[in-house]
Amino acid sequence: MAVTLLVAGLSGNRPDVDLPGYALLVAGGLALAVRRRAPVFVLAVTGLCAVGYQAVGFDVPAVAFLFAVYAAVRAGHRVVTVVAAVMMLAALPLAALAPPQDMSVSEALARARGALELAWLVAAGAAGEALRQAERRADEAERTREETALRRANEERLHIARELHDSLTHQISVITVQAGVAVHLARRRGERVPDALLAIQEAGREASRELRATLEALRDDGKTPPRGLADVPELVERARITGLDATLTIEGQRRDVPAAVDRTAYRIVQESLTNIARHARAAKASVLIDYRPDALVVQVDDDGRATRDTAVPAGVGLLGMRERTTALGGRLRAEPRDEGGFTVRAELPVDRTS
Repeated sequence: MAVTLLVAGLSGNRPDVDLPGYALLVAGGLALAVRRRAPVFVLAVTGLCAVGYQAVGFDVPAVAFLFAVYAAVRAGHRVVTVVAAVMMLAALPLAALAPPQDMSVSEALARARGALELAWLVAAGAAGEALRQAERRADEAERTREETALRRANEERLHIARELHDSLTHQISVITVQAGVAVHLARRRGERVPDALLAIQEAGREASRELRATLEALRDDGKTPPRGLADVPELVERARITGLDATLTIEGQRRDVPAAVDRTAYRIVQESLTNIARHARAAKASVLIDYRPDALVVQVDDDGRATRDTAVPAGVGLLGMRERTTALGGRLRAEPRDEGGFTVRAELPVDRTS
């Protein structure tokens, strides 16, 4: 653009015109390089340059200003552009009358119209507005597609949750009822109720509560509060019912932690104790909750059969714990202990989550 304006100035004007006129032509064209980042600034610069080279006698159209008008309207600065255009239409005739030029008012008006026609201004502004509206519609269409895809995903997730809830709830309810009948009959006969039977009964009840809570969370109705640190003692007590010598130790000053940290800590303890019951063949387990100034440390140890040579299982449970911890910006360590058994230790930052 700068080269085009310079060629137009050299071909259609007096050779004895001062260099500032050519400099203003080039400056107006070069300013267009930043029209996307600073459209209002470019609008002002190209307008001043056009007025300047008209004042020194250059009869060259204000093409750079028209491009600036297009860019400013496209960026959404319609009011500023209209004001700048009106000022330009008024300033160009005055610039043409500036000394040392010797021309009449009618000649000055004719030169100003040649430099900047009103129709050109309208066309440049209309083009900018048309492209702005097209881009806006494209963005709106993209946003609508994303919202539609998200809504369909949520609907499918809720459908799966309902199907899973209905299927599992029925099966777990049967187990819970059968365990309850067995407990009732044993007590009626005056027999000692086996700990394993009580554990099955309580596990069935807890599984039903968890399924209901999961479905409610997917429905996002806010009626069922999520499980958290306050429910960890209940987890440890249930582990004791199964025959595991489980202990809970809480260190540091208890305080409220972010909801995501609260839920994650509960899930880590729950999954760890479940893994101990299923796989570890452990007699003892210890749960540590350590409230630190900048983190919450959750550690679950057992004295099971794992050794340093034991491969760390790549199960869904450990994977889920690691994903939850990493999402909060924390660290998870799950490995066999030197003295035997397995340890799960998570450090959850409390100042980087909300």
